[in-house]
Amino acid sequence: MRGDFPGDDPKTIWRSQSIEASTLTLEQIRQKARELHSKTRRELLRTLAGPLMVAFCYVFCIKEFPALQKVLHPLFAFALVWSLAGVYFLNRGKWSGPMPGDTGFSAGVEFCRREIERRRDHFRRILLWWFGPVLMAISAIILGLVAVAGKEVFTKGMPFLTLVVVWIAGYFFVVRVRQQRDFRREIDALNAIEKENSR
Repeated sequence: MRGDFPGDDPKTIWRSQSIEASTLTLEQIRQKARELHSKTRRELLRTLAGPLMVAFCYVFCIKEFPALQKVLHPLFAFALVWSLAGVYFLNRGKWSGPMPGDTGFSAGVEFCRREIERRRDHFRRILLWWFGPVLMAISAIILGLVAVAGKEVFTKGMPFLTLVVVWIAGYFFVVRVRQQRDFRREIDALNAIEKENSR
């Protein structure tokens, strides 16, 4: 019977538990901060792939389409400058140090929130500063293929190219929506944790 054993009362057991939840939560926040910090760094390092892809397309086009060099040189020069500027603008002010080990709970939550906001800002800019120059370089390859193969081949391949462009645009739109939803969910989770621990 519940009255015979007061120690077995769920309310008594719950109240008598040691308060280790905040310590565990703080450790979880620190772990979350480390994960978010490493994700941010990985995403920033991936921006270096943009200029490399543009340079690869440039070398390919100059080698395969030597007759079009007068058109390709300025086109790729612009794409390369654009992608290098993208590396600068995507990385500017985004490299933060790791969260100190002695940081308190509130500071840890705030650090996590800043990391999520950095990633969200990075993702908003990536279409313009990373995808734009790469798409321009790929368009230059298509231009070279059209010039070499002739207008008839281009007309026959137009439906396929249109499908590819629509697929790429749709993919990035879906990824963008999903990513924004994930960022919102992560921030809401942090707000919930902060609210729970402020009681």
